[in-house]
Amino acid sequence: MSKHLIDFIGISKSYDSNLVLDDLNLYIRENEFLTLLGPSGCGKTTTLRLLGGFESPDKGQILFDGQDITALAANERKLNTVFQKYSLFPHMSIAENIAFGLKISKKSKAYIQDKIKYALKLVNLEGYQNRYPDSLSGGQQQRIAIARAIVNEPKVLLLDEPLGALDLKLRQDMQYELIRLKNELGITFIYVTHDQVEALTMSTKIALFREGELVQVDKPLELYDNPCDLYTADFIGNPSINFVEASGTAGASGLSVDGVMGRLEFSREDMTPEAPASGDLKLVLGIRPEQITISREKTDAAQVEARVYAGMPAGSETLVSVRVGEKLITVKELGSTHYAGDETVYLSYPPKKVNVFDASTKRLIKYSR
Repeated sequence: MSKHLIDFIGISKSYDSNLVLDDLNLYIRENEFLTLLGPSGCGKTTTLRLLGGFESPDKGQILFDGQDITALAANERKLNTVFQKYSLFPHMSIAENIAFGLKISKKSKAYIQDKIKYALKLVNLEGYQNRYPDSLSGGQQQRIAIARAIVNEPKVLLLDEPLGALDLKLRQDMQYELIRLKNELGITFIYVTHDQVEALTMSTKIALFREGELVQVDKPLELYDNPCDLYTADFIGNPSINFVEASGTAGASGLSVDGVMGRLEFSREDMTPEAPASGDLKLVLGIRPEQITISREKTDAAQVEARVYAGMPAGSETLVSVRVGEKLITVKELGSTHYAGDETVYLSYPPKKVNVFDASTKRLIKYSR
């Protein structure tokens, strides 16, 4: 297993008495693609800026490869940053933009020329060295910004919402390019975004933030399958997870659940360490829209009767909002299907995949298996 490359230890940061990070403890391994994820103002960009040397923490330490870099200037750290705004010099050619940092470091002309060719090849823009930034598309300009960042051979590349200014098609294309670059370079990427789909598709690990605190750090699929609390479950997934209130009783054998989605039995081996050993509980069930199957015919006694509220065919998939009792539930069905308003349908879902949360603590108490 790779070692820790970066350690945030007890990091706190405030701006004008506004606490932005509160006792952050986070480690990052070599060669990870770690995404810092969360809504605006949650502390993810501040974390990146602290690592990049653009800000200083009020408390705590930042270790890089075992050495304390908390007080080091940005240009003394073995990392580079790519921002959402490309920050290319418009009066310089592409070659001059890429070479800017190398010239400051007083590298030889031959070395610089080799590095320019290498970087342009890596970002699939060979032959562009004599062009100027205003002649390039947004995606091409972002590639040049990345080329400029990697010619200095950083051990870590920091990316602060680098695709946010691109349209959807370009953003998707650049996601593939970044994954390819990460694999070819073999370095650590630390990526900031508020887009959870982007985080799920690109990362090897995600650190989810909320109001200056780290909520959960895990592999994308684990974060999706077993969110630690209701906040994480609600933030991760598109369309959003269904939350359904229920009641339950915990005992030595596991958990019995009753609610509008039927009666469910879960064994103790499926329970988290935070699950109560016994007693009556108020619960929230988390059921992903894509885990629910919808049918016009009842073929199983376990199916739940529902009424169609609205359907939204979208070509490759259909989102159907149905009412179970007084609860609206979203179902995601592959393919394009049309449902009539108030049509009776029947729902089924795999109980093993259901997340169960304690309504009082908001914490996960039953894993999805």
